[in-house]
Amino acid sequence: MARIVESSFGETPFQRLLGHNKEVMEAWSHLGGMLEKDALLSSKLKEQVRRTLAQSNGCEYCKAKGKPDPDQFDEKISLAVGFAEVFLKQKGDLSDSIFNILRESFTEEEISELCAFIAFTTASQYFGAMMKLEA
Repeated sequence: MARIVESSFGETPFQRLLGHNKEVMEAWSHLGGMLEKDALLSSKLKEQVRRTLAQSNGCEYCKAKGKPDPDQFDEKISLAVGFAEVFLKQKGDLSDSIFNILRESFTEEEISELCAFIAFTTASQYFGAMMKLEA
């Protein structure tokens, strides 16, 4: 059971916990939707990164959506997932050499999108963990 009572605003349990401040919930959901969709990076790649982050960020709700699926990996997904794993282990204190590896397969714009997605997803998963959001 979550630490606080869900509000009446929002479509998912996560949104209803944020829904106590409807504007925050709406803005958070809007940004999440933008970051999750196909853009410079595919939604398929981002989903595998999200699943990777979920295994370590403590949100049971997020973990319940599944572990990373190596059958879905191609070279870019493998690199993105590896980058997410390094991010988790280093707590964001990443060396320049990690970014040099990314630059071999990703553009600057893609790296920016990947980092924004990882940061936002981590914040979302931390919120779920803090609230004890269950599957």
